[in-house]
Amino acid sequence: MRPTKLPTKIFLDSGDPEETREALRLLGFLDGQTTNPTLIAKNPAARARFERGERFTAQEIFEFYRGVVSQISQLIPDGSVSLEVYADAWTGAEELFRHGKEMFSWIPNAHIKYPTTIVGLRAAERFIKEGMRVNMTLVFSEAQAAAVHAATAGAKKGDVFLSPFIGRLDDRGDNGMDLIRNCMDLYKNGDGHVEVLVASVRNLDHFLYSLALGADIITSPLKILREWADAGMPIPDSHFSYDASSLKPIPRQRLNLKADWHSIDIRHELTDAGIEKFAADWNALLGK
Repeated sequence: MRPTKLPTKIFLDSGDPEETREALRLLGFLDGQTTNPTLIAKNPAARARFERGERFTAQEIFEFYRGVVSQISQLIPDGSVSLEVYADAWTGAEELFRHGKEMFSWIPNAHIKYPTTIVGLRAAERFIKEGMRVNMTLVFSEAQAAAVHAATAGAKKGDVFLSPFIGRLDDRGDNGMDLIRNCMDLYKNGDGHVEVLVASVRNLDHFLYSLALGADIITSPLKILREWADAGMPIPDSHFSYDASSLKPIPRQRLNLKADWHSIDIRHELTDAGIEKFAADWNALLGK
């Protein structure tokens, strides 16, 4: 069962409903699940079809995705399920909004994942104004976090998630956990409507340090949730020791959460690379 002193929400990062069932068995609870094109491509049914040399049509892959998240939604009806809209370097804000609105209608507990780019924020700003929920993904900078807060002003708490990808920052030698701490410190000056969702969790130390920092949400692969369960689901306090000696610190910035988000430079090469990777995995299922 859920530990009594656990304020952080725990999500599974997976495109497989069987893993949802296993996470529920391991933990006794699950607060939500995040999906993306790469995880859907790893779904056993999609992978089996791919290995047989068969490809999806565009309509078939959306129906497949809808079927997967519908199963997940039924398993965690009180949780959140994040669905990612297809985006590449040429996708415009209107197309993102239109596809996001369609996907939002698939299940009652959806958050729509938009990339944290100019077009992604334009779509998210309109999405929030129309009463829907978003998960701003591929976040790699505090500037992006500030822009998300400003673009979604007026949203209710629970309607907006911010997903910094810590593992991908670690991969290039930066301390991804610094970004989590920095975003949380930044949001202390805000109205609390954006929740920090720790993503790209690569190991148990990432997970435990996120708990120690008091992150709003952590999304994690099943392997790490299993490790946490096997360890007795510990909840470390602020004295938890996280070894980042091999990583370069990410310094705090001084940003104004009330600034016009259009004035904030949110460009980041890792966001661009992430969009390219998700699009490639999606297009591989279509045989492109």
